[in-house]
Amino acid sequence: MRLGLVVDLDKCVGCNACAIACKQWNTSGTSGSLTDYRPYGPDPSGVFFNRIRHYETGTYPENKTVHFPMSCMHCEEAACVTVCPTGASYKREEDGIVLVDPEKCMGCNYCAWACPYGARELDREEGIMKKCTLCVDRIYDENLPKEERKPACVMTCPTTARYFGDFDDPNSEVSLASKKREGQELFPELGYKPVNQYLSPRKKVETKQHETKEPSLVKQVKDWVNQVVEL
Repeated sequence: MRLGLVVDLDKCVGCNACAIACKQWNTSGTSGSLTDYRPYGPDPSGVFFNRIRHYETGTYPENKTVHFPMSCMHCEEAACVTVCPTGASYKREEDGIVLVDPEKCMGCNYCAWACPYGARELDREEGIMKKCTLCVDRIYDENLPKEERKPACVMTCPTTARYFGDFDDPNSEVSLASKKREGQELFPELGYKPVNQYLSPRKKVETKQHETKEPSLVKQVKDWVNQVVEL
């Protein structure tokens, strides 16, 4: 089993709902509180498992803003796991989720430096590293209806830009979406084999514009109204 996410960059509008839902759920979940720094100050910050980057592509007037959510990729060859000196970072054999054991983590930052996706965040107040868990405490919760056993980010996305499932199941939602739109890994050349995939924005379809002529009566009325306004 390889649990992971597919993100459709064509649908993502950069609303940050996924990031907020993630923080809300995980603050009360297995990872404990996600610390906020100066939440009401001039420069608020804090620990987030999911962050949305924004990029501008193309040149005006054909430019486009691409919203790019990024979180842990749950790599098959996770560098964060191999560099961890205490064994706090580990990858579960049963579903492939990469997690951090807070009892073993000493906050050395090695895993954050090794991760090319910037997916790990050090909680400076607790002194331990934290990251996306794929809402492991939610997806296996039998007290929830089956259709709600998904990560909080997937459940809350207003444009259904996020999909969750097992990549080893060819009929899962993520496998079908990836096959249909040629899902892509992020930085595959690095060899870490990230599980999460992205669906690239579709190319703009050129449509031919046809000129429409106004009915003569409509034009006469408009001309009359313009004359009255000028008077």
